[in-house]
Amino acid sequence: MKNNRVTELLGIKYPIVQAGMVWTSGWRLASAVSNNGGLGLIGSGSMKADLLREHIQKCKAATDKPFGVNLTLLRGDIEELINVTIDEGVKIAFSSAGHPGKFIDRLKNAGMVVVHVVPSLKFALKAESVGCDAVVGEGVEAGGHNGADQITLISLIPKLVDELKIPVIAAGGIADGRGIAAAMALGAEGVQIGTRFAATLESSSHENYKRRVVEAEDNDTTLILSKIGLVRTLKNDFTKLVADAENKGADEGTLRELLGAKRERKGIFEGDEDEGLMEAGQGAALIKEILPVEVLMKKLVEEYNQTVNNISSR
Repeated sequence: MKNNRVTELLGIKYPIVQAGMVWTSGWRLASAVSNNGGLGLIGSGSMKADLLREHIQKCKAATDKPFGVNLTLLRGDIEELINVTIDEGVKIAFSSAGHPGKFIDRLKNAGMVVVHVVPSLKFALKAESVGCDAVVGEGVEAGGHNGADQITLISLIPKLVDELKIPVIAAGGIADGRGIAAAMALGAEGVQIGTRFAATLESSSHENYKRRVVEAEDNDTTLILSKIGLVRTLKNDFTKLVADAENKGADEGTLRELLGAKRERKGIFEGDEDEGLMEAGQGAALIKEILPVEVLMKKLVEEYNQTVNNISSR
């Protein structure tokens, strides 16, 4: 893996970003990834301001390498989360689920690198136009919330690379070094990986969730809740209930009532395999063991190098 615009922009050894996942990526995971050459992200989406501050401070104590915070822009308390991120001197923000233009000046004035997650060219161009330093192009293979257009990674990344001047980071279904090599071949200059890092020792996800990820096969995730915000998650009793309701024409109100509150916490953090929302990407089918981050990072780099060498020798 060579230095490129992403490694230089983020100050990291390898162009590998650990996604900022709810109930999963706290200071332990983020610092471990950063200490091993990637960029760790604290997922603020499941945190209040005080808890985010605690995680940032612990992450700073655990690593002297760059790390960032993922900011979900549509949250009602996003101003508080941004204030904490700036107050604590974090220099990298990955934003998602909203328009970064509303907050970009404050973040940039604080000396921060700003990267925005996008599901399509339309949103990528908006991010570039308001001054984002890079974008994460996320295909519909990804776990968690997805774009309504359901564009796959293999179609999305080349389009973004062709149309944008800023660097493109690829996300969605990437779980090993082969996926990293494929993303780079499409023109990406880095990758963001979620589910593979969720199944590590340092992840704060429940052991039941990690086991379900390791057990997953290629048809064990599904897309639900298209009317209120498309989500990819592991199949269980709850997803069957939602699918039945959607097939019968359930409206937004009914779906929101079914979703209720803290459904992600129930599945990912508390380990409720039946009624929780256990967000995971299609790359889960490639994950066969729970590893320490140090071992995983070495494995990803070795697999990438082997893949590139194999292609070169054909």
